Amino acid sequence: MNMIENKTFDEERALYGSRNIVVKDCAFDGPADGESALKESAGVEADRCYFNLRYPFWHNHGLKIHDSDMTELCRAALWYSDDVEITDTRLHGIKALRECSRVKMHGCDIVSPEFGWSVRGIEMEDCTAESEYFMMRSDHLHFCNVRMKGKYSFQYIEDSVFENCVFDTKDAFWHARNVVVRDSVVKGEYLAWYCENVTFERCKIIGTQPLCYCKNLKLIDCEMLDADFAFEKSEVQAVITTPVISIKNPKSGRITVPAVDEIIRDDAESKGEIIVGEQQKTKKAGNACA
Repeated sequence: MNMIENKTFDEERALYGSRNIVVKDCAFDGPADGESALKESAGVEADRCYFNLRYPFWHNHGLKIHDSDMTELCRAALWYSDDVEITDTRLHGIKALRECSRVKMHGCDIVSPEFGWSVRGIEMEDCTAESEYFMMRSDHLHFCNVRMKGKYSFQYIEDSVFENCVFDTKDAFWHARNVVVRDSVVKGEYLAWYCENVTFERCKIIGTQPLCYCKNLKLIDCEMLDADFAFEKSEVQAVITTPVISIKNPKSGRITVPAVDEIIRDDAESKGEIIVGEQQKTKKAGNACA
């Protein structure tokens, strides 16, 4: 590996097409305002670097980024790249990750609208994120101990697992397919409308009008707080451990709940069974990811 250390680069495509290099304690910044510093590179390791220019990592293969800083001016930092590891790094530019595959992230701080679109195979652990339209149209995600805040997250995702996470997010999981959310808190309005084959296990779900128009929806020993007009026109099997404000016109399946203030049946197609008052047996939430 060739070492590049303690240098500043601001020109266009400064290290374009590099192979098997370590970039350490370097800054990508300056008056030339050049873009695409490491485009079309492979085998790059960036350690303790500062990125203040646009599009540094497009079409990269075998990329490692550690203890680095991508500022608000570092727009669209990683696109069309694969086999990526990002650890203890701040990603604060818009659209920081897109059209990438096989990505591992640990200990990162993400503040990036439209982060993670059309990503395939991302593992994220012990990270925080603030974003809008977070992870849209991505698949094969595995998140553990991730705290996320922002609207319209996880829309159109597929084949994904989330464990021990906290999501404060509106309109999350719309049109999601084949997803498991386990031992997590999901707060926000209009959760997971139009989803298919989605399961919530031992979760705390907070917010109005959750889980409507769903197919093959499952809730296993979940709490539901501030939930009104829940399950409208959904195919659902649910065991809920807390009282619910109202349940409206579940299409089919069975919902077990200790108490409900109002059951609304004003649709002839509503055939879902609602069992009120059965004793609940809850399981302890796990504290580690599989």
